[in-house]
Amino acid sequence: MLTRDLEKYFLDATESAAIAAAAWIGRNDGKAADGAAVEAMRKVFDTVPFDGRVAIGEGERDDAPMLWIGEPLGSMQGVPEAISIDIAVDPLECTNHVAYNLPNAMAVLAAAPRGELLHAPDCYMDKIAGSSELIGEISLGAGTSYNIEAACSVLGKNSSELKVVVMDRPRHIELIKELKEYNVDIKLIGDGDVSAALDAADPNSEIDMLMGIGAAPEGVITATALRGLNASFEGRLVFKNEGHRERAEKMIDGDIEKIWDRDELCSSNDAIFIGTGVCDGRTNGVKKGKNGKYIVQSEIIDVHNNEHKILTSER
Repeated sequence: MLTRDLEKYFLDATESAAIAAAAWIGRNDGKAADGAAVEAMRKVFDTVPFDGRVAIGEGERDDAPMLWIGEPLGSMQGVPEAISIDIAVDPLECTNHVAYNLPNAMAVLAAAPRGELLHAPDCYMDKIAGSSELIGEISLGAGTSYNIEAACSVLGKNSSELKVVVMDRPRHIELIKELKEYNVDIKLIGDGDVSAALDAADPNSEIDMLMGIGAAPEGVITATALRGLNASFEGRLVFKNEGHRERAEKMIDGDIEKIWDRDELCSSNDAIFIGTGVCDGRTNGVKKGKNGKYIVQSEIIDVHNNEHKILTSER
C-alpha cells in the first residue's frame, strides 16, 4: 500500500502542525496559529520520500505561501520510481477555535495515489454526512424535509430526537429555519465540520447528521475518512469567490456543479486520513508532559485495511 508505507511521515506532519499551533491556544491570533501550523507541516513534507502534490489545500499559489493547490511536495520530485501521492490538507482545522481555546481544533490531512482525490480550487462545498445506515437514504439532491423524514424513518427517531450539526453562519439561515420547522435538535458550531462529520458517521455518537456549507478541502478530507468508516457523505462545490468557478472548469473534467459521492471525492481504497488534536475535543489536544515532551493524540483511518485507531504519541 502506497499510503501505509508513508503513514509515519503523514503522522509526523500532522503532529508537528498540531504542536506548532498549540503554542497559540487562547492568544486571540488565529492567523498566527494557522501560519505556524502550515510552516511546520510543510517542513515535514520536504523530507518525505515521495513525489507528492497538494490536490486541494490552503488556496491558490498567489494567496498561500505554502501548501498551495498544485504545489509539489516531497524529496523525490521527478524521480521515475518515486511514489506519486496526492494530499488534501488543512494544517489547522478550526483556526478560530485555537485563538479562543474552543474544542475540536485539529491538524488534518488525507492522502491517496495521484489523481484519486478531487483536485479543485479552495472554494466552498455543500455537504451532508451520516452513518452507514443513511447511505442511499439522504442526499444533497433532495430537500431538507425529505432528508429529515428519511433519517427519522431509517434511524427510528422522531424529528425532535434527531441531532443535526450545522455551522453557525449567515448562509445557513434558511437551512436552520427549515430544521426548526421539524423541531430538529440543532447543534450549531463555529468551526470544525471534519470532527462533526466524523461524529455523524459514528453510530454510537449522539450526532445523526452534518448538513450545510463548509470549505471544500475539508470536504475531500472528510470523504476520505468516511470512506474508511463506510459512512454516508456527499458534497457539491459552491462558488462564492471571484475566479473559483473558472478555476474549477480548468481543473475538473466534467460538470463542476454535480453532486459528488463520497467515493468520487476519494476514489481509491489506498487512502488514509489522519487528524491530530490541537485543542481537546474529538481527540485530546496537545499537552506538555512532566518530562518537557509534548503528548499528542491522533485519529487514523486506514481505508484499505478498514482500520480505525486513536494513537497517543510523545514527542
